[in-house]
Amino acid sequence: MATDRTGTPVSDVVDILHGEPVADPYRWLENGDDPAVAEWTREQNARTERYLAAIPDRLRIRERLDTLLAIGVVGVPTPARGRYLYQLREGRRNQPLLLVRDGVDGPDRVAVDPDALNPDGTTALDWYYPSQDGRFLAYGLSEDGSERSVLHLLDLDTLAPLAERIPDTRAADLAWLPDSSGFYYTRYPAAGTVPEGDEQYHRAVYLHRLGTDPADDTLVHRPADKTWWPGVSLSPDGRWLLISVARTFDETDLYLQNVAAGGPLVPVVEDLPAGFEGHFAHGRLYIRSNVEGPTWGLYAADPARPDRAAWATIVAPDPDAVLEGVTMTRGHIALTWLERATSRLVLVAPDGSDARDVALPALGSIFGLGAEPDGDELFYGFSSYTTPPTVYRLDPATASQTIWRRVEADVDPARLDVRQVTFTSRDGTPVTMFVVAPRGIRLDGRNPVYLTGYGGFNISMAPAFARSLLLWLEAGGVLAVPNLRGGGEYGERWHQGGMLGAKQNTFDDCIAAAEWLIGQGYTAPDRLAFAGGSNGGLLAGALVTQRPDLFRAVVVQVPLLDMLRYHQFLIAELWIPEYGSPEDPDQFRWLRAYSPYHHVREGTAYPAVLLATAESDTRVDPMHARKMAARLQAATSSGRPILLRLEARAGHGAGKPLAKILDELTDTWSFVFHELGVTR
Repeated sequence: MATDRTGTPVSDVVDILHGEPVADPYRWLENGDDPAVAEWTREQNARTERYLAAIPDRLRIRERLDTLLAIGVVGVPTPARGRYLYQLREGRRNQPLLLVRDGVDGPDRVAVDPDALNPDGTTALDWYYPSQDGRFLAYGLSEDGSERSVLHLLDLDTLAPLAERIPDTRAADLAWLPDSSGFYYTRYPAAGTVPEGDEQYHRAVYLHRLGTDPADDTLVHRPADKTWWPGVSLSPDGRWLLISVARTFDETDLYLQNVAAGGPLVPVVEDLPAGFEGHFAHGRLYIRSNVEGPTWGLYAADPARPDRAAWATIVAPDPDAVLEGVTMTRGHIALTWLERATSRLVLVAPDGSDARDVALPALGSIFGLGAEPDGDELFYGFSSYTTPPTVYRLDPATASQTIWRRVEADVDPARLDVRQVTFTSRDGTPVTMFVVAPRGIRLDGRNPVYLTGYGGFNISMAPAFARSLLLWLEAGGVLAVPNLRGGGEYGERWHQGGMLGAKQNTFDDCIAAAEWLIGQGYTAPDRLAFAGGSNGGLLAGALVTQRPDLFRAVVVQVPLLDMLRYHQFLIAELWIPEYGSPEDPDQFRWLRAYSPYHHVREGTAYPAVLLATAESDTRVDPMHARKMAARLQAATSSGRPILLRLEARAGHGAGKPLAKILDELTDTWSFVFHELGVTR
């Protein structure tokens, strides 16, 4: 096999795709189990370690990050008949504790301590569901960032574990029976029961009875397509079972079953080009949907007669705000809205009347709601760029609220200026962006700027507290976060404006953000860095290949980069509705037009690039980062480093222990500080 100018082997693989020859010289790097690939990766890691270790400020950066990451993490409690389940991480614990509190102001007991299960800190709590009566807890644990959960059960009275273990419960949805005798839940097929490689698909709904063998659990519903994603909920009285089936990231079917009568699953909505989400309360089925407007509304149906024609409109879609979430209490509905990419919390009566805004501390984001459908309290979490996570307890009847628990952090909001600006993208579309800078900053074109974005899967980038970003802001850096098309900040139309054949809009929006920051005097290309992960890693790769002149440094994290083969690896068939399929001739053309791996050009002066990936990532295969690193190293003419960092015993990011987060952030920020000439 021949080698490129760096000594990396290259192959003569050329695919003919829809009549077009497509070269893939680093195809051999796809197989992470190949000893040659493992050796090449070890050499790349060693090279990266040597480069980063030589950065003069690295030790000071690590020491400050160690202090900042010790700022705690608190979750919103899930109430269950006077018990409250919530997560808390304080100090330098690797993983958060799951605590159970008896009484709203009572003592906490440790329900699950992942650190006690694994001294390496690589066992993670993925999800948890208390039973309605607060007696039992179902929760999922996974190893090494894999997110391949095993379901465990706990008696919350005694904190004694139950015997059952149910594997293959990744990202499980679960609904307890009212008498706590069992639960409906989702799981994946066991190895050997489906075609090889399909174990990560075919998610289905089952019924488990406590004390029985999970192998005998009743199959309740398996969707017709292996990539469809079912979820499950149950009315508080146990009469009505609701199964949602996400066919795409913006289209969902709903099915109801009268469990008490033993009836069949009946379609509520099916095959419509819209999203639907159901909630049981007040004897009704409430449905959040964008069927009548891209910013979502709330509707109510009688479960016995759920025909759409009989739905009552509770909250109509608001053209100026996105209805993000709905939570039920005994006498009220809590609505979370996103207006110009910041959160609002509104309480309404069950019929939608008597709307009242709840006062929030600042422009920021709500990160969770906790309530019981027949309860008289509501918990919500709030944070912003300058406000550490804080959980509030609210009385819906009076809208009075108190702080239930907060994270303590030495942050002085007066030192920072948080602005929301609007710039114009390539096609004339106005796009908003948050800019966080030291107060009194001079717009002399020389400020170091850290630009980050996502722009996909209907995910919103709202203001939120980020511990490691304080390091950057303390050093005089500027943070910029644009609300790119493909995200959910402005509703489903905004999402669709950056997906499938319109994906280039996401990249154009981010390029326009960079140009605006330069044009307004915030920075210059040699003082501008971009970082993005996952779908944001695809964005980072597109920025590197489409506008290498705009950036001095780019961090590409757990990325998608080969968009002509992405769908063949791990769970990526799930993302075809978002990106398209290379096997379709029309969709191939738009994927081919931007696929970053296929747009690396010899002799181009590329910015410094750090590609970070993980060995146990079960979402995005590390092959993307390996192939892109090799191709950029061979092509660049700038003399700036192209570095590959592959983390062992880590995954896409969920459940990563604090020790590994510290290592990763030390490397990332050392790279950015050094390349942009920033000192601590």
